[in-house]
Amino acid sequence: MHIVRTLPELRAALSAFEKPAFVPTMGNLHDGHLALLKLAKPEGDVAVASIFVNRLQFLPHEDFDSYPRTWEADCAKLEAAGCDVVFAPREADLYPEPQTFKVHPDPRMADILEGQFRPGFFVGVATVVMKLFQAVFAGHAQGVAAFGKKDYQQLMVIRQLVRQFALPIEILAGETQRTAEGLAMSSRNGYLSEAERAEALQLSLALRGLAQSALSLGQALPEKREALEQSFMSLLQDRGWKPDYLTVRRRVDLQAPTAQEPAQSLVVLGAAKLGGTRLIDNFEI
Repeated sequence: MHIVRTLPELRAALSAFEKPAFVPTMGNLHDGHLALLKLAKPEGDVAVASIFVNRLQFLPHEDFDSYPRTWEADCAKLEAAGCDVVFAPREADLYPEPQTFKVHPDPRMADILEGQFRPGFFVGVATVVMKLFQAVFAGHAQGVAAFGKKDYQQLMVIRQLVRQFALPIEILAGETQRTAEGLAMSSRNGYLSEAERAEALQLSLALRGLAQSALSLGQALPEKREALEQSFMSLLQDRGWKPDYLTVRRRVDLQAPTAQEPAQSLVVLGAAKLGGTRLIDNFEI
């Protein structure tokens, strides 16, 4: 496995290949990240992962400084999973000057849900992803990149970015990886105490309940959706959670469903804070 730090080193490492298969990460890797690498690797002729904690997507009060950085363990996991090249730039390598040019996603998709509670988050995500795409895929006529469905809204934003900029990159969507108990794998799960980890399952249970209730409403869902969502948020609040949202949306654009929407076109999404840890999850209906 080849570890590179700078853009010239990365491009030299990839120059002999035709179709990179890329998985961008912020490190502190778990089985969800490795599943994305397994998904992407057969689709290209060189498997590339990046490890970079992107300051642009953290709000001032969020956990940029304390975000877990587990370099040696990450490299061991990537090598065991068959990664060929790890791109681990320092901040000065990826942002050698202040990043005044930024990618601003469509606010109809980026300023709702996560974007409402984390203003500017998707600007930071879209900007670093575009920069990483330019780093990995420059000089290549095609490529693939894998993103997880756990960050559902992020996946939708990246798909739209690739489509609107006509990038020659196929976006692969990896299914959410879960523990045996059903907890969605997340780098931030490490913040949870033992008791909080057991309680954390309630978010996925609430979302499954919301999905089942939405299905039972059928065409009455649009008029009763907000009350239904609030009822499930209240269930979490009663258990000591601080939910930001639990909601039913259309998969295609994350807007509110209409009466004509078939059930298989919907997704339930949720974000809530348990103690000091903010968790997200979703299920396609």
